[in-house]
Amino acid sequence: MQRPTEFVREQVTAVRESVATAAAEASTVNTTVSSSVGEFIRTQRNAAEVSLRELSRRAGVSNPYLSQVERGLRKPSAEILAQIARGLKISAETLYEQAGILDRRSGTASTVAALRADEALSERHKAVLLELYETYTREHAAQLAREQAAAPTTTAPTPTPQEETA
Repeated sequence: MQRPTEFVREQVTAVRESVATAAAEASTVNTTVSSSVGEFIRTQRNAAEVSLRELSRRAGVSNPYLSQVERGLRKPSAEILAQIARGLKISAETLYEQAGILDRRSGTASTVAALRADEALSERHKAVLLELYETYTREHAAQLAREQAAAPTTTAPTPTPQEETA
């Protein structure tokens, strides 16, 4: 029979191991999110043809910190993301989605990147087009959902007694 102190010691050890495992998994998730938001910021900065130093100045964030964010070494707060978004002239929601703070909006990242990279458009035109694009894709998704909800569900017809014996 096991003594109470041994039992408690085993339970404490098991809990410590599970906490260590959960902490390691959480660290991996945070690193992945930080890395992806940093990559997204770098992509948007390059598409807008803005240097790291210029974005740092526009956003009011230090150059070394911004560099660390882009490399995935730092996980920026929502406030910092909003400042970076302002510096890039994109919506803060876009960066919040990349960081996992908000659920993804409709549309594809490649379309957004293509609009941002178009040199024939001013920043104001890009912002208007992106807003329209998001609105149309959101409405289209809602329309599809309504159509699917309204569509009658098809069930296999039940065989008649003659068909069962055949």
